[in-house]
Amino acid sequence: MKIILLEDVKSLGKKGEMVNVNDGYARNYILPKKLGVEANSKNMNDLKLQKAHEAKVAQEQLEAARELGAKIAASQVTIAIKTGEGGKIFGSVASKEIAQALQEQTGLEVDKKKLQLSGPLKTLGTHMVPVKLHPKVTVELKVTVTEA
Repeated sequence: MKIILLEDVKSLGKKGEMVNVNDGYARNYILPKKLGVEANSKNMNDLKLQKAHEAKVAQEQLEAARELGAKIAASQVTIAIKTGEGGKIFGSVASKEIAQALQEQTGLEVDKKKLQLSGPLKTLGTHMVPVKLHPKVTVELKVTVTEA
């Protein structure tokens, strides 16, 4: 019997796949637990429409990420931090402070988890911080750390 899976089923397939299973397995396990539906023409058409909608939404998200990425790449963030003798800074600049400064200075809101710092910034000067907005979109943000 052909089944369209509504959820991921271990060792059988992922959501949205059409799989062949034994009739008893389908009637006694998959269909009663709403893990899948029978692959008739109506359900096949619904699956096709759902996949088309998901592809459209994914494309829109990619476009939005590219647009935001262009704005971020064109902007620069300046963060002032206290320093001691010899230009040695107290503390460091973490992704939380960078995200907050980006929102205050440019109005662009980016989650701090999207900033891919290898570690906190501990020196004065200009640093390039990668920002991963989408699996296919990563841009560089210019962050300048200055004396307060």
